[in-house]
Amino acid sequence: MSTNRRDFLRNSTFAALGLSLPFAGKSSLLNMAPYKNIPAFGIQLWTVKEDMALNAKETLRKISGYGYRMIESFEGPQGMFWGMKNTEFKKYMDDLNLNIVSSHCNIENDFERKAAEAAAIGMKYLICPYIGPQKSIDDFKRYSDKFNKAGDICKKNGIRFAYHNHDYSFKPVNGQVPQEVMMASTNKDTVDFEMDIYWVVAAGEDPKAWFSKHPGRFRLCHVKDMAKTNSKEGHESVQIGKGTINFASILKAGAEKGLKYHIVEQEAFTGSNPLASAEADAKYMKSFTY
Repeated sequence: MSTNRRDFLRNSTFAALGLSLPFAGKSSLLNMAPYKNIPAFGIQLWTVKEDMALNAKETLRKISGYGYRMIESFEGPQGMFWGMKNTEFKKYMDDLNLNIVSSHCNIENDFERKAAEAAAIGMKYLICPYIGPQKSIDDFKRYSDKFNKAGDICKKNGIRFAYHNHDYSFKPVNGQVPQEVMMASTNKDTVDFEMDIYWVVAAGEDPKAWFSKHPGRFRLCHVKDMAKTNSKEGHESVQIGKGTINFASILKAGAEKGLKYHIVEQEAFTGSNPLASAEADAKYMKSFTY
């Protein structure tokens, strides 16, 4: 019996049993269904940055063909919209059945304009991708102030702001964990966080514990796997499903605590082909269940 037919029969049986029970909210048997697919997933364009720089439109066409339905851009030399006006970019996305959900950007420069342009084409988030290790915990607190201001600007335009972590924010500074400090000192009504699962694991932390401790704050995540053996230079990214991270457990925990947007990201590694990796990662995500 084929896997698809077996899954169909199994799910049909659950549904029939559930419908035969007296209705009381949701059927407990329906809630027992063991598998759940991610409804849509995106890709951070940093994954294919070299290809984007050479030919953005052709690269996006390929990304759409792989099965991605969302993208997260970043602000490079050609801007968040890759040399196009925001409305031109949106039109091209629509033609490819893609949705630009978010973008990493420089929050220190002309942020009001960026927020207005993002909002005008229906984007959900602008994201600070990196601040780097800081000398003191007060430096991190000053960034919290900047994040709150950015959050206010985004709110005024009808979108949201988020910060994307690396491993450094989980390493204690002056006896405090910067990630905790930033989460405690930012306005939860205007500032969200994008959990880069890879970097949380690289820091020796448990992503599930962070989801549980801060429900509703991690609305986006980067699905990025870690090689089974570390390179000489430290941790190394690898195609999703070929590494060490238990995404089934982590993403299930995230979904229960408010995680909404799943964004694939992969750093280049020795011998890697970014577009081939993007295609392989999409194949994994399409078949992924938790």
